[in-house]
Amino acid sequence: GPRVTYVPPPPPEDEESIFVCYQSGINFDKYDECAVEVSGIDPPAPLVSFEEANFSQTLRKNISKAGYSKLTPVQKYSIPVIQAGRDLMSCAQTGSGKTAAFLLPIVDQMMKDGVTASAFRKQQEPQCIIVAPTRELINQIFLVARKFVYGTCIRPVVIYGGTQTGHSIRQIMQGCNILCATPGRLLDIIEKEKIGLVDLKYLVLDEADRMLDMGFGLEMKKLISYPDMPSKDRRQTLMFSATFPEEVQRLAGEFLKTTYIFLVIGNICGACSDVQQNILQVPRLSKRDKLLEILQCTGGERTIVFVDTKKKADFLAAFLCQMNLPSTSIHGNREQREREIALHDFRSGKCEILVATSVAARGLDIENVQQVINFDLPDTIEDYVHRIGRTGRCGNTGKAISFFDCHSDGHLAQSLLKVLSEAQQEVPVWLEEVASQKSNVFGLFDTRRVSLEVRRMNLEQMRMSYSERAFESWE
Repeated sequence: GPRVTYVPPPPPEDEESIFVCYQSGINFDKYDECAVEVSGIDPPAPLVSFEEANFSQTLRKNISKAGYSKLTPVQKYSIPVIQAGRDLMSCAQTGSGKTAAFLLPIVDQMMKDGVTASAFRKQQEPQCIIVAPTRELINQIFLVARKFVYGTCIRPVVIYGGTQTGHSIRQIMQGCNILCATPGRLLDIIEKEKIGLVDLKYLVLDEADRMLDMGFGLEMKKLISYPDMPSKDRRQTLMFSATFPEEVQRLAGEFLKTTYIFLVIGNICGACSDVQQNILQVPRLSKRDKLLEILQCTGGERTIVFVDTKKKADFLAAFLCQMNLPSTSIHGNREQREREIALHDFRSGKCEILVATSVAARGLDIENVQQVINFDLPDTIEDYVHRIGRTGRCGNTGKAISFFDCHSDGHLAQSLLKVLSEAQQEVPVWLEEVASQKSNVFGLFDTRRVSLEVRRMNLEQMRMSYSERAFESWE
């Protein structure tokens, strides 16, 4: 393809911009009601408050400036596990504070170790690498890291595709302690020998189920296979997501020590209870009219509309603009500059509707998204949970409306029924009827508890879920 020349604008450096924060909602305290399951040998006791974590004074100040006053369950349980040096697989609902759960203990230990960035090296050797599946999400993680390291000599850097490679290298060579990266750009920079792995203490996979599936599984396998990558016994590996299908839990064993802690807040594939879910039976050819009807009735609400193809995202956004509904689109075929402009227009309110493919389904934290509409339902229940999790974040409430076409979405009926029931949502009678004719199961437990016989029974099922080539690489 054509040579990429785009250099993203630097983020603002003033303190007010760095510490801009998300307002928690009326249901923030409800997080404490979530069921918690911890498995693994001798797990550390959870925290009750930030004070108990014994964070350094600088970090405590930054936590306060960032607007954090109370720990969420995923933070209460994850922080002491990470402080104890244990590997962790952590599953918690969307918008519940997972990014801070892994960044806070890592940054605190770096501060206590006296870690400082140095620009006088031919090769940078970060102490922490954080990998996430999308450019927008990894940049968001970087912006959170900037808050916590403020006023120190610890330097976070973000690199991702769609931007000039030389720009990524220049950012890294100015000093790099925490490297936030998408997989492709990370491997590219390692191959160029601008990054060394010998000092790596923390490897963090955010949206870990996506990082280990067919999307990025081979790239993650390559990452841990580099000669200077510390073995899993000599590094700390942390995995976070809102969903952990059973087969992905098994694949994670290649990355984690056998003594890892498995933490589940709520349900493994559970939707956020602050999102009001509504499944509508809408035939394919009636979807556009139904969407228009909903958007005209809820005018002014910040809305993300998910579709299944890139062309459809552009077409639908153009159509909505013609109908006097300011809209923009984001998908993998748009240039990075265009993606960033689209997100900026949506965040700022210039466009109240964002039409997106699943590139925007995970991790994106955009304030005041009041509703999500699944114009097309995704292929998996995990993607459904992540999509609707773009609203109802940080204790705020939201709505999710999904168009269900019996001809194309029947495979999701059983899983949707379970997700709706567990979130105490109303289940349409017609969906129960469709579900009774289908069956679909996803993992709900720590796979280390499964007997060897059951693992053997599932082997063929795993081969069906992953291509032969990918599966052989894990074997």
